[in-house]
Amino acid sequence: MRSRLDIFVKDMGIVTGIGRDTHVPLPLAAAAQQLYLLGERAGSRPGRLDRRHRAVTPVIPGVGVDVDLELTGKRAIVTGGSRGIGFAVADKLAAEGADVAVVARDRDALEKAAARLGSHGTRIVVAPADTRDDDAVRAMVAEVVGALGGVDILVNAAAQVAGGPIPALADLADDDVRVEVETKVLGYLRTARAVAPHMVAQGWGRIVNISGLNARTTGSIPGSIRNIAVAALSKNLADELGPSGITVTTVHPGTTVTERTPGMLAARAERSGTTPEEAAAAMGAGTSIGRLVTAAEVADVITFLASPRSVAITGDAVSVGGGARGSIHY
Repeated sequence: MRSRLDIFVKDMGIVTGIGRDTHVPLPLAAAAQQLYLLGERAGSRPGRLDRRHRAVTPVIPGVGVDVDLELTGKRAIVTGGSRGIGFAVADKLAAEGADVAVVARDRDALEKAAARLGSHGTRIVVAPADTRDDDAVRAMVAEVVGALGGVDILVNAAAQVAGGPIPALADLADDDVRVEVETKVLGYLRTARAVAPHMVAQGWGRIVNISGLNARTTGSIPGSIRNIAVAALSKNLADELGPSGITVTTVHPGTTVTERTPGMLAARAERSGTTPEEAAAAMGAGTSIGRLVTAAEVADVITFLASPRSVAITGDAVSVGGGARGSIHY
């Protein structure tokens, strides 16, 4: 452990140091020194969070700290938690110290997911349920509350897998839309309705509804309807539940790299006479960052929104698709 603090602050091209030669405003110097002293007392390594003492020590050189999302001991339900973005979210939450119940229809898939999640050392509950069935949802929430002692976080990710053929209007059946609404919109409503009383009673909660960027584009009537409806649901819930300490947000992923992506790219490459690598590059070219976003990167955003630190964000939709080129959303 160094005996003094060296933090370098870049502000308008000026680099200054805090230590024997201090040339920064006193509040910044005092705050940085306090962080350092707290970490020194706790015996933390530089740049690491000591969860026992809740102390943060700076990375040297430069300003860099691990941020505690204050999720240790929180109790989360993640629907669609056996694969894809849902599993990635469950993994991030568990890594941050949360106890997690994973929900999906396939018990075997949930058991395999739980085995992987268990490496983080938190409590993992396998809770098979079909979110299209209200009785099953209520029973699942009761089971989780019994196992974990309550519920603080709900992340809704259970939905029909997107990416199939998109029918033209003349071929679009009522059931093509109905199944999307039943699974995603009403499924999210059912789970929110079941957990809300527990969150209201404790005066705190986070609900994150995973929607999709089809809410902002044309091309799939069922996709647009289901994702816009999720955003509308979230806003209504946010306004109703906000006074009880509960925030509700929508997350719009774009095309996201999951375990299904290699097969999807191989099929696309075969159709277009290219390679999977070229297919991935072509898909990523439509984003501002020039590549597809991974499920883990989407989960980073969702995990923050599920944390106490996200209190300033509620009722809004957050895009996590790497940026849509040429579009302005305000």
